Amino acid sequence: LPTNFSTTEKVAWKTELPGKAGSTPIIWEDHVFLTSPDKSKNLVLISINRKDGSVRWQKTVGIGDREVGRNNMASPSPVTDGKIVVAMFGTSDIAAFDFDGTELWKQNIGKTHGKFAIMWLYGSSPLLHDGKIYVQVLQRSQPEDYAHAIDTKPTRESFLLCLDSKSGKELWRHVRPSDAIKESQESYSTPIPFKGPNGTEIIVLGGDYITGHDAGNGAELWRAGGLNARKDPWWRIVPSPVTGAGFIFASAPKRDPVFAIKAGGKGDITQSHVAWAFKDAPTDWSTPLFYKDKLFVLDGSRKILSCLDPKSGETKWQGKLDLRSEVWSSLTGADDKLYCIDESGTVAILEAGNEFKVLAYVKMGEGPVRSSIPAAHGQLFIRTAQHLYCIQD
Repeated sequence: LPTNFSTTEKVAWKTELPGKAGSTPIIWEDHVFLTSPDKSKNLVLISINRKDGSVRWQKTVGIGDREVGRNNMASPSPVTDGKIVVAMFGTSDIAAFDFDGTELWKQNIGKTHGKFAIMWLYGSSPLLHDGKIYVQVLQRSQPEDYAHAIDTKPTRESFLLCLDSKSGKELWRHVRPSDAIKESQESYSTPIPFKGPNGTEIIVLGGDYITGHDAGNGAELWRAGGLNARKDPWWRIVPSPVTGAGFIFASAPKRDPVFAIKAGGKGDITQSHVAWAFKDAPTDWSTPLFYKDKLFVLDGSRKILSCLDPKSGETKWQGKLDLRSEVWSSLTGADDKLYCIDESGTVAILEAGNEFKVLAYVKMGEGPVRSSIPAAHGQLFIRTAQHLYCIQD
């Protein structure tokens, strides 16, 4: 993968985008998919030809984009299994298409279960796994403070929803209880699958807890607390959970610790299964990266990157990135390198080795940039507020 490039050098192609968003592009063979608002505030899924950057098709899934803080309604990233592509938006609209752009099904989850009551707008991506789509909605129980959540339903439940990927039919809905209060009930994380001693689990992080759920029926197998020891009402969680080396890693909010949780627990495992906690420079919003048998944690606010031993929590190295603005994207690990991009559009490239070693800084500009950088087929895909760049040597 390339180390040195620019907006004009090593650019295989660049494609103008209809709007800015924090969602990350995804790649399957010669197909690139991403979500975006357009100039009319429609919420669209776009298919781009990876070979030349041409737009194959663009489909409207929802209407009514809006911005709150750094977020808009196009923060969830799309997902695919190579047969269908699924896009979801903060309006609670979700739809599936085949690779030719034919709509297979579409629904609005909010019509059934209430508009999402999340302060900075919904940001969780759907999970497509083994023919099922898992949608995590961790939200405030009293939505009256949020104009985007006004409807006839006076209260809300947080839940994990499972849909059939072929039909969109609801298979089950598991209500996820929490004693968190106010904003701390909310989460922007994405559920992930994990195969461990309990079988296949769906890991959910937010509402002051991390929980493991049976992938077949959503039943809660275990939960660990301690992510908000002070019971602060404004301690929402942004980073997604991460797994590796037999552990599940959970980031507490507001730069509280990153916890390592041993797999295989049942019931309340807060005291029994927490292996270690990293308190030195934890993350508030960037999801940690498990790569090359190391755990990388990025404090995007202070621009401090730490490399940890995932089994012991020992800090192997730590360094400060020379970036102008905060990093709202997450780390990408590929080709023995680490890639991230700050909000102003500067890419930091480092070795994923045994020392803190920056290889290059590349100023792409065109901020605000909050999308992470996927890598595929020897190419990098960098989303700015204006373009999608395909970079290759």
